Amino acid sequence: MSELTLQLMDTHAGGDVSRIVTGGIDPLPGATVREQMHYLRDDADGLRRLLLEEPYGIPEMSVDLIVPATDPAAAAGYIIMEVMGYPIYSGSNTICTATAVLEAGIVPKQEGTQHFVLESPAGLVNIEARVENGVVEAITCGGLPSYIDTYRAKIHVPELGEVTYSVAYSGGFYALVDAASLGFSLHRAEERQLAECAHKIVEAIQAERGFSHYTLGDVGPLPFLHFMGPVEQVADDFYRSRSTTYVHPGVICRSTTGTGTSARLALMHYEGTIKPGDKLETVSLRETGFIGQFIAVREEGKGHVVENTITGKSYVLARSEIVVNCDDVMVECGGLHHILTSAHPERY
Repeated sequence: MSELTLQLMDTHAGGDVSRIVTGGIDPLPGATVREQMHYLRDDADGLRRLLLEEPYGIPEMSVDLIVPATDPAAAAGYIIMEVMGYPIYSGSNTICTATAVLEAGIVPKQEGTQHFVLESPAGLVNIEARVENGVVEAITCGGLPSYIDTYRAKIHVPELGEVTYSVAYSGGFYALVDAASLGFSLHRAEERQLAECAHKIVEAIQAERGFSHYTLGDVGPLPFLHFMGPVEQVADDFYRSRSTTYVHPGVICRSTTGTGTSARLALMHYEGTIKPGDKLETVSLRETGFIGQFIAVREEGKGHVVENTITGKSYVLARSEIVVNCDDVMVECGGLHHILTSAHPERY
C-alpha cells in the first residue's frame, strides 16, 4: 500500500484548536460545499473520527477541511467537523480557516486590511483580515443571522431544581443560562462543574422539547449551552461579559465561541440592552475573548433576526504531515480510505 498522508495546519482562536486539512483528501462529490459536507457525514465520517480521536487527536479539537469553492465569489470552501458532528457554521473555526488560507497562500496576504469570501456549509461568509508586518492580527467574519426562539422558559433539572433558560439560534440552537443563578462566577477552576451542570440542563431540555429553524426546519436536538456572566458597560457602545460554552459531554470550549457570542447579541437585542453598532466582548475561562458587533436587525421568520460579525485572532501552532496507518489497531480507516490519496497534486 502507498503511504497515506494528510497535510495539516494546526491553529487556535481563543484557545480552541482547529486542525486545518490542507491536503491529502481527494475531491469530494457535491455541487456545493453543503452537499460535500453531507457526503463526508454520510459516507466518509472516518476523517472526522481519525483527527478527533486517539491516537491522532482529542475531542476538544475541531477539524476544518479546505475544499475548492463551488461559488465563483469565494476564494475557498471549508467543512467544519467537531466531536458532535458537522455544524454548518462556527465562528472560531471560520477565524482559524481564514487565517490558514492566508498563511498557506491560497489567498495572497496583503499588508493592511483585505477582504475575501469563504464558502461554508451555511453559505458565503465575508472575511475582513487585518495584517500588520506580515502577521494576521485579526479576522472579522460575518456571524449567521441570529434570533431568540424561547425567552426565559423554566425547566426542572434533576439535582439542580428549577432552571430558567432562553434559547437562541446562531448557527445552532443554544440554551442561554445565567451563570450566577447556578452559583458560578465563570473562572477556570469551575470548568469541570460547568460541564457537568450544562450536561444535566441540556439533557433535560432535549427530553422535554425540540426546536425548528424557520428555514432549515428540524436541525436535531439542542446541542449547546452558553453560560452568561454579568454584563459590564465599558464605553457608550462597548460591553464585556464573562462567558463559556458547553458543546458535548465533558467538553467546555476554551474560547467563548463565535456562535455563542452571536446568540448573546440576539438576547441582548431582544431585551433592549444593545443597539446597532454596539459591540460585546465575551471573555472565556482562559481570559481569551471574541468581539461580537450588532450590525442590524430585520424582520424574518419568527421575528427579529440580528445581523452580526465576530472578531478574533488565530495563531498558527504547527504545520505538519501525518501518516495514516490503516494497519494500526487503533486506527479505523473503513470510513476514510476511499477519500485519501497517496499523491498530492496542487489543488488551488
